[in-house]
Amino acid sequence: MQTTTKPTITIQTNVKAPVLKVWNYWTKPEHIIKWNQASDDWHTTRAENDLRVGGRFLARMEAKDGSFGFDFGGIYDEVKENEYIEYTIGDGRKVKIIFTSQNDKTEIVETFEAENTNSLEMQKGGWQAILDNFKKYTEAN
Repeated sequence: MQTTTKPTITIQTNVKAPVLKVWNYWTKPEHIIKWNQASDDWHTTRAENDLRVGGRFLARMEAKDGSFGFDFGGIYDEVKENEYIEYTIGDGRKVKIIFTSQNDKTEIVETFEAENTNSLEMQKGGWQAILDNFKKYTEAN
């Protein structure tokens, strides 16, 4: 049996908010729909989140002009409240997010297995843009 290792991409940010708020905004559907897009011409129209090992999540992402949309979802493999989340996306790729409390700030480091369709740079840029939107939304609310 031959196994292939997928390249991984790591993105990160520091949010000026305590980890309790960051975790809440990251995991609650009413917040996810407000920040989960890579650009202003996209939005998340629906989010579901069963935050537990074996639980499922789903975010419906659509272009605002209605030209394209897709479901981004998967199953949680590990969850430690306010510390980390690991999940498997529907296409089998693995993602790990680490939340590190630093007094009134929180560092978020997200590592994910790359897919084969888009360049590594494009994937990193898109995921980083979503993370930057999260930071902006969390710090403003």
